[in-house]
Amino acid sequence: MAEYNITPAVDAVREFLEISGDFTNPLEVVREAISNSIDAGASRIELIFTQPAERGSRPLTITIRDDGEGMDHAELQSFFDLGNSLKRGDSKKIGEKGHGTKVYFNCASIEVQTRKKNIELRALMQQPYVSLQDGQLPIASVIETVTSEGVSGTTISIKGFNNNEAELFTHDRLKDYIQWFTKFGSWEGLVNEGEHKEKKILLKGLDQERPEELSFGHKFPDQSKHIQALFEEYVVRAPDYYCRRVIKSGNLRRFPAIKYDAVFSIEGNKVKQQYNKMLRRPGYTAPKGAYTVQDRYGVWLSKDFIPIERKNEWVNTKGSEFTKFHAFVNCQDLSLTANRGSTANTERAILDDLEAEVKQIYEDIIAGDEWREIDWLETEAGAYLTSEKEKKDFSWRQDRARGSNVAQFMGHTLVEPRRESGVYGLLVQLATLDATLFPFEIVDYDTHSGIDVIAKGRDPVPVQNSSLYYVELKYFFESQMNHSFDNIRYVVCWDTSVKHEGKVVDVSQQERLMHIAPPDPKNGSYTGYFLRRDFKTEIQVFVLKDYLKEKLGLEFRPRVVAISK
Repeated sequence: MAEYNITPAVDAVREFLEISGDFTNPLEVVREAISNSIDAGASRIELIFTQPAERGSRPLTITIRDDGEGMDHAELQSFFDLGNSLKRGDSKKIGEKGHGTKVYFNCASIEVQTRKKNIELRALMQQPYVSLQDGQLPIASVIETVTSEGVSGTTISIKGFNNNEAELFTHDRLKDYIQWFTKFGSWEGLVNEGEHKEKKILLKGLDQERPEELSFGHKFPDQSKHIQALFEEYVVRAPDYYCRRVIKSGNLRRFPAIKYDAVFSIEGNKVKQQYNKMLRRPGYTAPKGAYTVQDRYGVWLSKDFIPIERKNEWVNTKGSEFTKFHAFVNCQDLSLTANRGSTANTERAILDDLEAEVKQIYEDIIAGDEWREIDWLETEAGAYLTSEKEKKDFSWRQDRARGSNVAQFMGHTLVEPRRESGVYGLLVQLATLDATLFPFEIVDYDTHSGIDVIAKGRDPVPVQNSSLYYVELKYFFESQMNHSFDNIRYVVCWDTSVKHEGKVVDVSQQERLMHIAPPDPKNGSYTGYFLRRDFKTEIQVFVLKDYLKEKLGLEFRPRVVAISK
């Protein structure tokens, strides 16, 4: 019998490949570069993206330069290592897993020049990703130089990054990513003094000629003026210019030692558009990489005051409330995945408590002055908009009325209809002036499913004993009916496009053919329109445009030259 121990081993090459592959968004190279520079105490960081011409190609090249404390031998080793972070346990540092810089490995070469005190180290790693694909760990060659005391700092050059696919690295897209998803875009200054507030970044995207200096901190808009003044200035657009900010800090119910900080900025769309040029909207040519409010805004969980993932479902009860919020909730006890893309490694109870806190903040907001203010603005704007619309509608209808075609009949003015409701009014007017014009008597004018009436035959039989049926009204009668032929005896319309022997189909797919009978001048008859299934079953169609002209001699002319009868 033999006894021995097994020490678990790690396939280092496979682990490097998997971890570097976890960083699916190439822009994460920017987040990791900024985090490392800030952890090194840098106050100025340069991020320069170029595509220099080299031997017939243009490799995507990223230069990262900072004035931090630099790296010594152990720190340089940790930079290239996997899972060997010297920052682990230091709550003031962002990096803790030793995974972040592995996103750099997706390149043709990594060159590091770093100086700490009087030691300068130069490291070069060629084809790291190709080496890993070949099953070998990449090797960095290092040259050490001892110099006199000088300025510390680090410069990293990454060539051939992301297989030279450069679309994502335009200036506006990079700037937006920095201000939203990196430590440099931290919103910590809202809840503490902000030790990094004096830091600067010099950024140059591929489509930018000169670097732009960026200031530290996430951009929040100024809060808006009092709601009455806001309404007086913007009227119906006032809700779009509303902005109020709520800042909360607290501890979790089941974990009193765990703290959270939260900021909820309640913003109208115009407020967002004023500070965020990446928002798409009609009539605006947005930069490449632009997005909608729905794509970006809502409630973000954060660690190190860097947004990790959205949790809009925590504040949604109707489906779109999150679009009003520009909100972040920070908790340093969140456990993140290797690529910092998810809080999935966090204990469920901690997330549940955070969710409860967020929901309480949301409920306090909608029950408080902030929500009442924006609700008041929206109500007032809606009322104003309705009033303005009514004024415009009234003016429009006045113009239409003055320009209508009319005819005179029995001392009354008839107005040519322009929609179904006009046909309804004209029919009622005609039937009142001359009951003999139509072979039916209207007995019910009320309707709940379109413009139609209930009628009976024009005879002395009481309604209680009569056969009742629908008279369907249309402005323009076409080949598709949105009602069933069942129970319809007559159709009254202003005009029709259905030709002789044309097919008409009802809502239940029943078919009838239009039969058009020409008028007989000898007996003074008018053109007859009939929907026939057979000669025993037909629906008569009164086309008022023809019927009134042929039977009564009425022609509708502009009101100013109306012809009297």
